Amino acid sequence: MAVLQSFISVHTDSHFPIQNLPYGVFKPHPASPPRPGVAIGDYVLDLSEIASAALFDGPLLKNSDCFHQPNLNKFVSLGRPAWKEARATLQKLLSVTEPTLRDNAALRQKALVPLSSVELLLPVVIGDYTDFFTSLHHTKNCGLIFRGPQTPVLDNWYHLPVAYHGRASSVVVSGSDIVRPRGQAHPSGSSTPYFGPSLKLDFELEMATIVGPGNELGKPVDINNAEDHIFGVVLMNDWSARDIQAWEYIPLGPFLGKSFGTTISPWIVTLEALEPFACEAPKQDPSPLPYLTEKVSKIYDVSLEAHIKPAGHEDSSLVTRTNLKHLYWTLTQQLAHHTINGCNLRPGDLLGTGTISGPEPESRACLLELTWNGQNALSVNGLNRKFLDDGDEVILTGYCKGNGYTVGFGTCSGKIVPAAP
Repeated sequence: MAVLQSFISVHTDSHFPIQNLPYGVFKPHPASPPRPGVAIGDYVLDLSEIASAALFDGPLLKNSDCFHQPNLNKFVSLGRPAWKEARATLQKLLSVTEPTLRDNAALRQKALVPLSSVELLLPVVIGDYTDFFTSLHHTKNCGLIFRGPQTPVLDNWYHLPVAYHGRASSVVVSGSDIVRPRGQAHPSGSSTPYFGPSLKLDFELEMATIVGPGNELGKPVDINNAEDHIFGVVLMNDWSARDIQAWEYIPLGPFLGKSFGTTISPWIVTLEALEPFACEAPKQDPSPLPYLTEKVSKIYDVSLEAHIKPAGHEDSSLVTRTNLKHLYWTLTQQLAHHTINGCNLRPGDLLGTGTISGPEPESRACLLELTWNGQNALSVNGLNRKFLDDGDEVILTGYCKGNGYTVGFGTCSGKIVPAAP
């Protein structure tokens, strides 16, 4: 079968071919109102202009104002039939054989904006943010570091996707600076806790689900319908202050060690774009309870990398290479479990996977694991790192390759700036 091609020139290594078309929100100029777009090659297609030209002419979208909103919440709430209709319309409009946009110079001028000239914003208003803990390798390594070899993985972990409720207000878009947090840590040589800037600042290479249609309070989502509640996936860095976290987390779990900043990538890659890269999820033993048992248990083959660029350096250093397919609990199991008690999810909610570590040492997806809680130094461009220094920039990237094209997520980056005085 011939590979679908766009009339827009797209480099073979681009993350954004016509097979992807991830959704985001952008400003073409600093004074412009935000509007939805899709990435195609080195351009953003302005969906407000496409909607104004009446080119969303399918039954579900032709009378909708969802692309005239300053965020994607209304569109993601419409559900899979509307998402499929939008994707079919956009792939047709952008295809090499379709003249409607290709041959309309005035509309092309208005609707296709160079990516390099736009400001990318958070794609959705995030009402709630939950962070899971679903990589067995990460869980085991953390258990070995903090509890020792007797019980590195607690019994409950194999029966449910463990999570905590995070802070949505401090979720920021890629490119935002992260201020080193201040807080308390374990006393050192006295009974008084340390207080000051975190000395163990870390990144966590994660991905996150963007929720589409929600569910009513008191009505759980059936595991075999959970996929219909997932609009797409983003890259995520859940920055972590390990010293603050270690002192505060018993008995209620993470708080100030996490809530100072979480970065997500600006582009939401849809499940439709990821479907060609679906693969069988790891076998779960023991078998999950019936409410978590899926007819088809799948995950996606997404290659993931983390790079660190020290202050003053032009080049970054690759520190982690891992893959989404290493997760033990699937994205759909995470969502179904979140609702089993009747909790209501809402469009735009963010569900982080937790750190996606793999089985090999080089696939450990945070500095806590890579340096074994600071026992070993990591070489970053010839500099020793146990945890992040001020000025360090962390750059995450993810992509699927195959079938003659790449479906990518772009990058998710943030730079550490000194703690507030």
